[in-house]
Amino acid sequence: MSADPPTFDLQSHSLHSDGALEPHEVVADAAAAGVELLALSDHDTVDGVKEAIDAGAELGVRVVPAVEISSVDRNMQDLHVLGYLVDHHDSVLRDRLRTWRDDRERRAEAMGAALRELGYELDESEIARRRSEGKPIGRPHLADAVVRHPGNSQRLKEEGLDERSAFLEAYLIDGKPAFKLRTTPTVSESIAAIHDAGGVAVWAHPFWDIEAPPEVLETIDRFRDWGLDGVECFYTTHTREQAELLADRCGSLGLLSTGSSDFHGPAHRLFSRFRAFSTYGREPSLGPIAP
Repeated sequence: MSADPPTFDLQSHSLHSDGALEPHEVVADAAAAGVELLALSDHDTVDGVKEAIDAGAELGVRVVPAVEISSVDRNMQDLHVLGYLVDHHDSVLRDRLRTWRDDRERRAEAMGAALRELGYELDESEIARRRSEGKPIGRPHLADAVVRHPGNSQRLKEEGLDERSAFLEAYLIDGKPAFKLRTTPTVSESIAAIHDAGGVAVWAHPFWDIEAPPEVLETIDRFRDWGLDGVECFYTTHTREQAELLADRCGSLGLLSTGSSDFHGPAHRLFSRFRAFSTYGREPSLGPIAP
């Protein structure tokens, strides 16, 4: 980790998706950590953007309107495309996101049923609250519902799964027992939606989703043909070798190279601190995100 981490942090999440804090609290934590350029990029919603921008104006943090769209591609069920500088008031974008959230909710219901078939009980109080407020329901919320229910505590303790992320990885990712497929949106549809809303499209944390470097590079080339504008090269879990490989490919293709700590809240197992990533001495290319 660099002794002088970047002052930009271009992915974070609030209670509007799977984060732990309200948007203004996310911005306050970012400001306290020395972030000067921030993106609130909730999954499949822009509902928290205005609050974040207003908080940024008060706290001296420039907040970029953003969204992170959960997308599918070939056999990959959960690739994420970040949209920066989108018009968060745009009715077409909001309608598209609502449609995709509805599909996501149907999928969440199917996964909840699968968890029950596997013998788990669900504390649905938080899920019901989010549904009543029109907020997205995703796999982290299902994992929370299982972990919080006292009827599961002994089994989860015995299996070493009594924490949200551990349970999610054991049951709710591709190939695991309660995982269910989705079909929309595709990566190309997500890129098009971001462009239609005036934004730039960036593939988030490639090595979180794909392990083999040649496959990552091939995927970048393919997404670029669909209009991809950049790649999140610098990321909390990316190694120096991974970050440099991505930055080199972006440089050769003329793509933006961004970075983030993917902040989800101060108690998150992996993503709990702003500026918790390094550019390894490389100069990021943020283009219009940081004019």
